[in-house]
Amino acid sequence: MITDFFEKLNKLIGNVTAILMLLVMLNVFLDVLLRYFFHTGSIALQEMEWHIFATMFLLGISYALSDESHVRVDFIYDNLSKKRKAYINIFGTIFFLIPFALFIAYGSYEFVLDAYSVNEISEDPGGLTHRWIIKSMIPLSMILLFISSLGYILNNIKILKEEN
Repeated sequence: MITDFFEKLNKLIGNVTAILMLLVMLNVFLDVLLRYFFHTGSIALQEMEWHIFATMFLLGISYALSDESHVRVDFIYDNLSKKRKAYINIFGTIFFLIPFALFIAYGSYEFVLDAYSVNEISEDPGGLTHRWIIKSMIPLSMILLFISSLGYILNNIKILKEEN
């Protein structure tokens, strides 16, 4: 069934995000270890911190949607019936989330293309090269959010069908 595809995709995204969390913790640990115990540092290691963190955050957006961990006005939403919650979720996803995700994905495409075409690198000496890789996470994460939002809509339609 199609909902199984969305569940597997979101589980994969969640697992990748968890691995990225471990990698960013290891990266910070190494950075601190080098700085305070060996009195040295690495610009590339510091930049890698925010690259991994940004990737983790961007991928985590679609996982948060599937896990119902996204931000909403819970003091109103919590008191509603499952059917009303499903209607709100469908409406909000179609009219707010999907247009937002597609707008950001489309708008960031040229941003990534420019970074790729000029082979953008870090401005800091010893920094990371291939800046387009981290920038490409913006449209990729929005495409994943769009795909996740389709699964979210289907899950809410399923809730509506169960309520009838």
